[in-house]
Formats: sequence, structure tokens, C-alpha cells
Amino acid sequence: MTVAMRRWLAMLLGPWLLAGAATATDIAPPRRIVSLNLCTDQLLLDLVPRDRIAGLSWVAADPNVSPVADQLSGIRLLRGVAEEILALDPDLIIAGTFTTPATVDLLRRLGRRVELVPLAQDFDGIRSAMRQVARAAGAVARGEQLIAAFDRRLAAVSTPDRRQVSALAYQANSLVSGPGSLLDAAFAAAGIANVAGAARLGRGGHLPLEALVAAPPDLVVLAQAPETYRTAVADNLRHPALGRLLAARPHVVLPMPLWLCGTPRIADAVALLAQARISAAKEPMK
Repeated sequence: MTVAMRRWLAMLLGPWLLAGAATATDIAPPRRIVSLNLCTDQLLLDLVPRDRIAGLSWVAADPNVSPVADQLSGIRLLRGVAEEILALDPDLIIAGTFTTPATVDLLRRLGRRVELVPLAQDFDGIRSAMRQVARAAGAVARGEQLIAAFDRRLAAVSTPDRRQVSALAYQANSLVSGPGSLLDAAFAAAGIANVAGAARLGRGGHLPLEALVAAPPDLVVLAQAPETYRTAVADNLRHPALGRLLAARPHVVLPMPLWLCGTPRIADAVALLAQARISAAKEPMK
């Protein structure tokens, strides 16, 4: 290519290249953001001002699972139906990877910007999800501030006693949280050994109440408060046999909103577990 031709191309393409550079660096952050998942609801509320949030999932208003239920005044709550989302004319839609797939597919086919955020299963996953939502929402600096604060809180958790303390996170319907779960990561951060991995679990990760009572760990962690769900599925948490075990064994109730989603709020769960671990370590060995 001759020098003259290169100059001609530069004159022809120069304005287009400059416009492209401006687009890449100067795009205004989204102003009407919608979240369709309880976990991304929380991340979004932490990252951006409320006037940039056009809607959140209706689950965010349920205090049994949501730690932000009292922070939603004036925010539209959505059921995940495409029509109600489109009526808000959002410029960014954030969803979990398993959130209303038919709706997400339709929104994408209609040209809407949809960001799918994987559900975190460990603390690195929490940091990754926070950074992904922060980038999409144009709040990178705020995201890094929140991650730094999260890391400081985790580092401040104290587990001075060297004694090994075993525990099990027992949930409604006799479910337990095994390796690879957020609660397992919280146990590790609090210096607790999760015995779920060695327990003989039934189908679907269930641990019969009889098995728990026959061979209890040093610390019993109730991953839901017994009175949270007044349905038969939580009868195991109100069973007299479990009540007798809790009367004789160190235990702690871990509110579900703290650990259900992969957000920095799980640091509160780690702090509660660490304190319970210290108390359990003081109990005589049995």
C-alpha cells in the first residue's frame, strides 16, 4: 500500500475510528436496570443508586429469604413476565443463569441487553458475580470497594481456639449443605469442619433426623429458624427429638437471608459461625 493510499484511508476512516473509541470508553452507564433474581437483586441494590433501578424480583420482598425486604419502597417488583419487564423499557436486565429461561430468551431475541450471572458456590464466586454486575451496571469502582470490605470482614473473623470443631448445617426437609456449597465455604472460613461430606446421606442430600440424633456433630447449625416455615416440610426442625438434641448440644440458628445467596452478606454468617465455634470448643469432649 502506498503512502498516499494510507493517508487517504486515514482521512476516510478517521472519524469512524474516533467515534468507535468514544463508544468504547464513554458509554453512559445504564439508567434503567432490572434484576430478575433474588441474588442479583441484592448485588444491584448494593452497587447503584435506587433511581437507576427500574425493577427487582418479587422474591426480594420476602423477609424469610431476603435481607433487603425492608429496602424496597418505591421499587417495582416483577414476576419475571416479559411484558411487565418490557413496559419498564430497561437498558440492562440482570438475571441468574437459571432465571425464567423462556423470558430471558425472548428478551434477548427482542434485542434487549441481558446479563446472566452464575450463582456463586464459594467466596471467589461471590467476588466474580459482584465484579460482573458492577461492570454491567457501570459501577466498577463501587464493586471493588464492596469486595475489599468483604475481604476485610472475613479477615477480621477470629478463631483462636485450635480444637477441631465439627458441625452440620441442618435445613428444612432434612436437607444438609455439603462440599461445594456456600455454607461449606462459610464453615471453612469460620474454622469449622463440615461433616456432611462424610455423612451417609439419603436421596437428594437428605440426612434422616434419626441419623443426626444418633451421631451428632460438636455443633448443630440450623440453617433455618424452626418457626420460619409453618409447613410440613419443616416439621423436622420442630421435632421433639431435635429439640432434646439442641438442649444438650451447642447449636446456632443461621438466618437463611445471610447465606442463601452469594453476596458479601455471608460474612455475617461467618461471624456467627465463628462465635458459635468458640462456644462449642469450650464444651467438654463427648
